[in-house]
Amino acid sequence: MSRRASQAALRRGGAPVFAALGDETRLGIVTRLCRTGPASIAGLTAGSGVTRQAVAKHLRVLEGAGLVRATRAGRESRWRLLPGGLDEARSRLDLISQQWDAALERLRDFVEERQRG
Repeated sequence: MSRRASQAALRRGGAPVFAALGDETRLGIVTRLCRTGPASIAGLTAGSGVTRQAVAKHLRVLEGAGLVRATRAGRESRWRLLPGGLDEARSRLDLISQQWDAALERLRDFVEERQRG
């Protein structure tokens, strides 16, 4: 996927990122890339109990969500994490958290007002 396509996935909002991370295998791939850095499909498959074909399919979904990108290193591709997608998801979760905090504060104020009056 091109850089332009990855950026377009980020502009679509958090839904593709959350959908991609909603799968346990894909979340495991992202976790592994966070922990180990760039890796080949063979490296990501090792010890995972998932076939290379399945890992390749999951990587394409993660790439479509703007979370990973492949670069050629000789005969193999090395996949690396793109932090922008995770940063976008974190920002959206922070916003939701702030909205909930504000709603709970309004509820607390309402309940206290009712108890006084």
